[in-house]
Amino acid sequence: METIESWFTFNPKAPLLFNSGLFLGMFLVFYFIYILSRKTHYFRITYVVLFSLFFYYKSSGHYFWLLIFSSVVDYSLSRLIFAESRQSYRKLYLVISLVINLGLLAYFKYTNFFIDNLNMLSDGHIAFADIVLPVGISFYTFQTLSYTIDVYRKELEPTKSFIDFLFFVSFFPQLVAGPIVRASDFIPQIYQKLNLTKEDFNKALFLIIGGLIKKAVISDYISVNFVDRVFDAPNSYTAFENLMASYGYAIQIYCDFSGYSDMAIGLALLMGFTLPPNFRTPYQSASITEFWRRWHISLSSWLRDYLYISMGGNRKGKFRTYFNLFMTMFLGGLWHGANWKFVFWGVLHGLVLAVERYFGQFIKLPKTIWIKSIQVVLTFHFVVFCWLFFRAKDFGTAFQIAENISKLQFNWEQWSTMILAYRNVFVLLAFGFIWHFLPEKWMQYNEQLFGKLPFWAKAIFLGFVFWVVYATAAEGTQPFIYFQF
Repeated sequence: METIESWFTFNPKAPLLFNSGLFLGMFLVFYFIYILSRKTHYFRITYVVLFSLFFYYKSSGHYFWLLIFSSVVDYSLSRLIFAESRQSYRKLYLVISLVINLGLLAYFKYTNFFIDNLNMLSDGHIAFADIVLPVGISFYTFQTLSYTIDVYRKELEPTKSFIDFLFFVSFFPQLVAGPIVRASDFIPQIYQKLNLTKEDFNKALFLIIGGLIKKAVISDYISVNFVDRVFDAPNSYTAFENLMASYGYAIQIYCDFSGYSDMAIGLALLMGFTLPPNFRTPYQSASITEFWRRWHISLSSWLRDYLYISMGGNRKGKFRTYFNLFMTMFLGGLWHGANWKFVFWGVLHGLVLAVERYFGQFIKLPKTIWIKSIQVVLTFHFVVFCWLFFRAKDFGTAFQIAENISKLQFNWEQWSTMILAYRNVFVLLAFGFIWHFLPEKWMQYNEQLFGKLPFWAKAIFLGFVFWVVYATAAEGTQPFIYFQF
């Protein structure tokens, strides 16, 4: 009885995760009724909203009321903006929306960061506030803001009802960690008839299986058995282990976040909704500019359209262009977490983006495979260096790892001994990078091959992947890294 009760009550230590057996079981029951109700628009929409709110309750407890409050605010203000003809009032309603949404985000995410810095500057002793960060608040805040701003810009009409808007905000596949969905891309899909083709079904299963392998097999195993240990005590490990842990974190965070995105996109596709891609093999980038076109695409395009362009973009001269690039990444770093190391991570990326834009005017490198390979290697290592500040618990630890790596000396006997000692970790690390660097055509071929399998073979394959997930999950189901943002 207690077990059944735990399925429906909030436990902060066990949020509902895509890679958990509980979610799989609940989704199968949910999906069965969803498909049966495909011809009843209002029932289907309401049904998904209720399940989404339950999903959020299982992730953040009673903070689902906060989600409903934000939705009521933005739905009401956007209707006022749309109906109002006087520009001053339209701007006033937009400002109210910005203040409420960003105010809630600032309160939950940055209050203790502000107190900590105030104490440090004034030598004060103000007590930290007892605040729990609601899961996904950064994602759905950006989503509701994009809706209100698009209505203000007259690029979008408000939804036909509050339930439709709540559907857009709370849609559970992407609610807590993205991809961040644009209202103009998603809301029209709400009013379309459910149409799930065989190709969509195959692609959805392919994405879900790939996402599970990335997250639970590669990311979690490398994290628990190697990366976390080295980052917790870098001086207890050799220079080679510090270097491999840095590479390991690079593939861990990619597999964790892109795995979540793949599962989110796959689940949405099973329900007849198309979400935008969030990753396109980012470590194949030949520059940081290209990296941000391939990494967390929904966030970088959101920052470009609603922050960079709002600040003037490249329309106000070269200096302002560089400044706007820098500030966009500065704020993007702060968005990731209330800590100066996230800001530093954003600043490093912002500086290089500005430098690339400046020198790109004068330097045109030959487009040969060798030049591109060198650019990819350099870009990758800059990204890995920046990840040190993203992952380490503080600046001291990040610089310590960098210093340990600088002492690296070639010692094949020592390296081979360590590779054998961490055999499983290195196999998965190599598998992750090989998978990442496979040509896109190969992945399309694998997807087509999967689509040709009979249904029973796909079901067995999915079951086998779940078995592998649990067989390798020595420390239980691990939360997604981006849940903390």
